[in-house]
Amino acid sequence: MKQSLTEDLSTKIPAMVFELFEKFEKAGYEIYLVGGGVRDLLLKRTVFDCDLTTNALPEKIQEILPDSFYDNIFGTVGVIIDNEKYEITTYRGEQGYSDNRRPDKVWWSENLKDDLKRRDFTINAMAIGPNLELVDLFEGQKDLENKLIRAVGKPDERFAEDALRMMRAVRFCSQLGFTIEETTFKAIKKNAPLLTKISQERIKDELFKILASNYPSEGITLLFTSELLSHIIPELIEGYGLSQAKHHIYDVWTHSIMALKHCTSKDPLVRLATLIHDIGKPVVVKGEGEDQTFYNHEMVSASIARNIAKRLKFSKKEEEKLVTLVRWHMFTVDERQTDSAIRRFIRNVGKENLEDILALRTGDRLGGGAKETSWRLEKFKKRLQQVQIQPFAVTDLKINGKDVMEVLKIPSGPKVGEILNQIFKEVEEQKLENKREILLEKLKLFLPL
Repeated sequence: MKQSLTEDLSTKIPAMVFELFEKFEKAGYEIYLVGGGVRDLLLKRTVFDCDLTTNALPEKIQEILPDSFYDNIFGTVGVIIDNEKYEITTYRGEQGYSDNRRPDKVWWSENLKDDLKRRDFTINAMAIGPNLELVDLFEGQKDLENKLIRAVGKPDERFAEDALRMMRAVRFCSQLGFTIEETTFKAIKKNAPLLTKISQERIKDELFKILASNYPSEGITLLFTSELLSHIIPELIEGYGLSQAKHHIYDVWTHSIMALKHCTSKDPLVRLATLIHDIGKPVVVKGEGEDQTFYNHEMVSASIARNIAKRLKFSKKEEEKLVTLVRWHMFTVDERQTDSAIRRFIRNVGKENLEDILALRTGDRLGGGAKETSWRLEKFKKRLQQVQIQPFAVTDLKINGKDVMEVLKIPSGPKVGEILNQIFKEVEEQKLENKREILLEKLKLFLPL
């Protein structure tokens, strides 16, 4: 099915795409904008992905675009124009997916249909040509209008080709606010175990895209109902139906989902920490009703968070941040807290993570049915700022070891560190002001009589 693109949509196509159209047509080849770029154009979103497909073979593409590069078996040639990357792929057919990830055989085709029918979902299987005709062989435009994610052809075959497509279906739903078409959804539930054949790095990347989307809580819920979550974060499912006493209005699972929904950070790692902050509760639960307890659940949750991070191949920095946020999410907010107590909290969490743990706390409160904030929490936030005016470590002092050695005429050694630590303690307790001239005078008191 072909139809002409409306003029208002055509103006949203990057000018460089038209230049590429012209180059290939002039050389006697077909070329189309394809995939996500077409989808986003029809949704009137900004077009970021400018992937193109052509009947020109890779070597011919490189003749047309001398500055291009080609280093793969899939017929994809890349070219950088005005700091933007464009990928042009030869029409191709595929056969055999023994690893549920990559085709065992790829062949070049002269037919655009062969290329479109191998794609994952109908909304990604449309193309736009140089004459602004929209090629829509699988009713992708109709599915866009109905906000549906539907597999191209037989969904079982699409998911057997690349099992990660099942998570991609969920991701598109959470990004666009769509739902999954019934037959496609049933196929995802049936083929969910195939996800075990996908590398953890790729699973983590898709999970983060879901968490970074406009509707992350709906995305995680869809991972659960489609049975994919049991192959990604099975520990999270243990909280399903586990009731909570006292001020909680939801079970652990629902609270986790609602906390994610209300987390004020857009960082997918912070959102993940918010989602799993209570993941240890099923392990430590004791008692029932009003006598129910979850003592030390934050420590068990942190341990589980570390296991998840290692399993999903997080970087060391990502792992430590995730564990830190989960471990310290139960921080106390009390107007009677001393400055020292608040400073200990800051040291435990890290200055760089304060905003993130407060975002987690907001999600935790709203996800439990409480108000977004309280006067105690607001006062706590102000005190977090106030106490940071004071130094947090010996290295923040306005004097250093060299000053100690010069004033006291002593050599480098443990004694220097002891004196600096003693002075730091007095500064921390606000018995001394952290000014260089004051601290130098204090040093003189350590001179032998």
